[in-house]
Amino acid sequence: MIRTLLSKTPKTVKSASKGLATQVSENANYIHPRQFAQKHKHKNDLATFTIKDGPVFKGTSFGAKRSISGEAVFTTSVVGYPESMTDPSYSGQILVFTQPLIGNYGVPSGEARDDHNLLKYFESGKIQAAGIICSDFATKYSHWTAVESLSDWCSREGVPAVSGVDTRAIVTYLREQGSSLAKINIGEEYDEDEDSAFSDPAAINLVRKVSTKHPYHIAAGGKQHIALIDCGVKENILRCLAGRGADVTVFPFDYPVQDVIHKFDGLFLSNGPGDPTHCDATVYNLRKTMEIYQGPIFGICLGHQLLALAAGAKTIKLKYGNRAHNIPCLNTVTGECSITSQNHGYAVDVKTLPSDWQESFINLNDQSNEGIIHKTRPIGSVQFHPEAKGGPSDPSYLFDNFIDQVARFTEGKKPEKAFTA
Repeated sequence: MIRTLLSKTPKTVKSASKGLATQVSENANYIHPRQFAQKHKHKNDLATFTIKDGPVFKGTSFGAKRSISGEAVFTTSVVGYPESMTDPSYSGQILVFTQPLIGNYGVPSGEARDDHNLLKYFESGKIQAAGIICSDFATKYSHWTAVESLSDWCSREGVPAVSGVDTRAIVTYLREQGSSLAKINIGEEYDEDEDSAFSDPAAINLVRKVSTKHPYHIAAGGKQHIALIDCGVKENILRCLAGRGADVTVFPFDYPVQDVIHKFDGLFLSNGPGDPTHCDATVYNLRKTMEIYQGPIFGICLGHQLLALAAGAKTIKLKYGNRAHNIPCLNTVTGECSITSQNHGYAVDVKTLPSDWQESFINLNDQSNEGIIHKTRPIGSVQFHPEAKGGPSDPSYLFDNFIDQVARFTEGKKPEKAFTA
């Protein structure tokens, strides 16, 4: 079935990691971390972090010696910087860490893979954030999985990094003014006349940048077969599905899945970066799919927003978003609270939901929407990340519920409970 399904594309990508056909070590451009560290001795150049129409912060460069611009956002996560930095949802963003010290446990191998041939420690094959900002970084690291320092990793991947700045002042500004455009300049002072050079990642379709270009398949040997729309999928989402015995076929974000959905037992909508309204093709295909398909549909993060748009609701941009590993969310169906991992700058406007949909989760910090479910069909989505890497595993049961719904659909049975209960 898969061979027939993929025959429409010019090239079948066989790897289970974002369409990479070879292991990282086989890439002609790959440089082993140890070789890189021996050839590149770090010189701590001066660096400037500038918020457009806002303050300027002077620090020290410990990453790539290049200047970039993007949207400045912050995360309060204490651990998990390798996972956060490789999360495609951070594409185009300058990530500010509130944790005072990062890099103390180094960076694990980008070659290590699990039994499903998925990346073991990273959420994608490269650093996705445009740049990183921190108060301090560890020049020495200690962890049994580490193969290089944070500084070497950023330098090797061409990502600028700045330390020695007042991250508390940065976060205070972003909380008061909202997520802002910003620049990192290495080895030069900020020029006020260059404000026009600030680039806005929200103005482009970032999903097109991070989505796979061709379908690929992950075989888990199970009875269920799930179609996944890749808007920037994290490796651990694929692992959570394959680890529960489901075969997964991953499609590009704009693939007309409605043409092949009858061959699958469920549909999954992944996370991803940027403004959901840029994904017109995805929303259209999803709306057409829901018109003809009665099977389970589950979305996470951007997938949650796209599902809402396809249902007829609207999305809004949050002032500074939610990016953390400790955000409480209330399940409105069961009354239970889960501590969740989150990374988003947009949210569903629950007031615009059609009458056949209802809110299923609420953010207890800012009361924003965190989930929706269809009232009569096995369709639902959540704004947070139940796959949680890094982060708490409280809501991981949602994957169990989805697979249970998929199994019941495969057997011709009707779902017995609300999707997210």
